[in-house]
Amino acid sequence: MRQATVYIDTAALQYNLNRVKQLAPNAKVVSMVKANAYGHGVKDCLAALSSTDAFGVACLEEALEIRELGYTQPITLIEGVFSSDEMAQVLEKDIEVVIHHQAQLNWLREYKDQYIAKNLKVWVKLNSGMNRLGFKVPEIIEVINSLKAEGFTCVLAMHFANADSDQHPLNEQQKNQFLQVKAACEPVMGSCCNSAAIFKWPELNFDFVRPGIMLYGASPFADKSVKELNLKPVMTFTAEIIALNHIQAGESVGYGSTFTAETEMDIAIVSIGYGDGYPRAFPKQNYVSINGTLTCVIGRVAMDMIAIDVTGINAPLGTVIELWGKDRLVDEVAEANGTIGYELLCRMSARPIRKKI
Repeated sequence: MRQATVYIDTAALQYNLNRVKQLAPNAKVVSMVKANAYGHGVKDCLAALSSTDAFGVACLEEALEIRELGYTQPITLIEGVFSSDEMAQVLEKDIEVVIHHQAQLNWLREYKDQYIAKNLKVWVKLNSGMNRLGFKVPEIIEVINSLKAEGFTCVLAMHFANADSDQHPLNEQQKNQFLQVKAACEPVMGSCCNSAAIFKWPELNFDFVRPGIMLYGASPFADKSVKELNLKPVMTFTAEIIALNHIQAGESVGYGSTFTAETEMDIAIVSIGYGDGYPRAFPKQNYVSINGTLTCVIGRVAMDMIAIDVTGINAPLGTVIELWGKDRLVDEVAEANGTIGYELLCRMSARPIRKKI
């Protein structure tokens, strides 16, 4: 059997959740489990996150999956509902919605009495400069105050565009707008901190924090590793050596013959490729780990296989190769690939075997 395997360390996931609680002791934690828990498998991750205060998802289908698995914590639809019909399902399953445009506001008011009777919070999104979703100032002040007057319980919500960047001027604009709106709508609950902001601005944790990538042991910062942040990688992605070759100087490897050996060398073929979710394009040199020793990936990544340099390394057939995990961090692989850890984790295919540890 092909042994491409994804291991999910639930103890590491629990550790990272507790790290959030240490950083934001006075806020409730809305654990983001959208996109199949960032590619980790929502079923396994929910059990490890059972002590969270709430879950955050992108769409109704993801919320319904959580309810079907038996979890009763509050769930927030961060993109809200996409039609009036979805509001009925939201109410049936006690799911909270984000409101970010007028049509959603109208749909909410159609179900006003039922929503208020369920004691569900309404999350109202501020567009403070990211320009994706939300009401701008001063419209959002009117929206929140009118909803409060109608009997709704509101949470003012915002998302930082550059929380991972210390010097970006939009950070101060977004902070100031959020504080301006909050002051104009008091009393109102607040939520604006994602993973990066939880680390950087504890004074903005307010009532709810919304950790995502940090829960899964990847870094929200380009210049800080998970070790520096005291987080633990949750996913370890492995495969095995299925063939060994000895090649001479001048021989090439893989599609396009993009790698040519300068000296004789030993190479191993590993049963992994872009069909499993391993990235194909590497502008920079990439590495894998063999028992803690890093070695180069050579040639092009194929759909099902990669080649690695095992010259001078004891690596017989069947040797397990760590593609990313505790020795070769997913953020390091992503950086070599010209992307971010989020993308690599979220685009994992269903092909590898999955195991919970």
